[in-house]
Amino acid sequence: MDEANMRVDRTSKSERRLSTLVRHLGGLETCSPSHTSHSSDQFENSQNATISLSPMAAFGSVFANVAQAPEDPILGVTVAYNKDPSPLKVNLGVGAYRTEEGKPLVLNVVKKAEQSLINDPSRFKEYLPITGLAEFNKLSAKLIFGADSPAIQENRVATVQCLSGTGSLRVGGEFLAKHYHERSIYIPVPTWGNHPKVFMMAGLKPMSYRYYDPSTRGLDIQGLVEDLSAAPEGSIVLLHACAHNPTGVDPTPEQWEQIRQLLRSRSLLPFFDSAYQGFASGSLDKDAYSVRLFVADGGEVLMAQSYAKNMGLYAERVGALSIVCKSADVAGKVESQLKLVIRPMYSNPPLHGASIVATILRSPELYHEWTVELKAMADRIISMRQELFNALQAKGTPGDWSHIIKQIGMFTFTGLNKEQVVFMTREYHIYMTSDGRISMAGLNSKNLPQLADAIHAAVTTM
Repeated sequence: MDEANMRVDRTSKSERRLSTLVRHLGGLETCSPSHTSHSSDQFENSQNATISLSPMAAFGSVFANVAQAPEDPILGVTVAYNKDPSPLKVNLGVGAYRTEEGKPLVLNVVKKAEQSLINDPSRFKEYLPITGLAEFNKLSAKLIFGADSPAIQENRVATVQCLSGTGSLRVGGEFLAKHYHERSIYIPVPTWGNHPKVFMMAGLKPMSYRYYDPSTRGLDIQGLVEDLSAAPEGSIVLLHACAHNPTGVDPTPEQWEQIRQLLRSRSLLPFFDSAYQGFASGSLDKDAYSVRLFVADGGEVLMAQSYAKNMGLYAERVGALSIVCKSADVAGKVESQLKLVIRPMYSNPPLHGASIVATILRSPELYHEWTVELKAMADRIISMRQELFNALQAKGTPGDWSHIIKQIGMFTFTGLNKEQVVFMTREYHIYMTSDGRISMAGLNSKNLPQLADAIHAAVTTM
């Protein structure tokens, strides 16, 4: 073989080896020596692509220096619970309703609504508008503000469907960061752990005001008034509509009126978070009292709603943000700007969960059935409060435990410290957040004696 032919043969073998390498590394289209000049160009591009891939393979991940993030303080409780092999373990950290048998609950009325949606031949899977399902928005506003609310009758409410309560807070926060003159938002201490993070990421500046008094395990109304009186005029104030998370401590009607007068006198903007309407007391109207009090005076209000708890639609992420404005004209402009917040965030919300809610709220029969099931859930939690209090009383556990039956809603702020919580987890396999918050919905007649024993041991030995 002459030298020229040898060079061609070597080139051919080299091209075949590179072609095989390209297929191995990237699945790129390869070429053979018999291809046209276009194929030769394609081979050169493939060869270059192979070269560009090789640094990634040689030097590892560009994210190698990313630090391991800590577990979410609430969701991390469930992670630790799942790792515990003990058959006696009890999870009182999760904020979700459980039956007397300790099982998740799908409401019968939700099943009926879903079945009717399945049987509807006109159902579609097209995109919703940016603002979501119009009927859902209208019915959600009526549920929280009341069907006879002047704000609704005068078209002064801009409502958009969002991704549960968290998404509603985030959309509202970003709207305020873009269009409101004040960036400070005052948040109660303590509060749901996600509140400061959501508002900070939205572009607001989280501040704090006193809310809970550890000495009385009740509301620190004096501290609240002092802190909000010192807040700059126009500041935003986050308020829990009912069943304050994590304390279960709510203002009395008289205290709500005192808070309303304070906020309005200083032009502070109320932003309500309503995660438990109807789930706290068993009455949808009673649990909306604080919100309707503020709307009735004609002032402006922001409202984040969630159907996770009161309809058990945790995984469907169904919520709404409503902004009560001074006029219909302003409400229209506000809605237009909310669309500009939502569009680049998640474009438009999901259909299924909102359709379930709308189906229930529009039907008198389903609505009534929902209120019955809702009250049953609330009543079971209330009964667990009483039974836990009675058990501690019977044991003679040191301290005043009356706050357990005075507090309301899903959670109880026990007053246990971090060391006592660690002790209860280690010795009794009971899991809760480190601040001593327990989910009353996680209690039942079987595990309640175990909790009472653990609290008694923690208090008397720690």
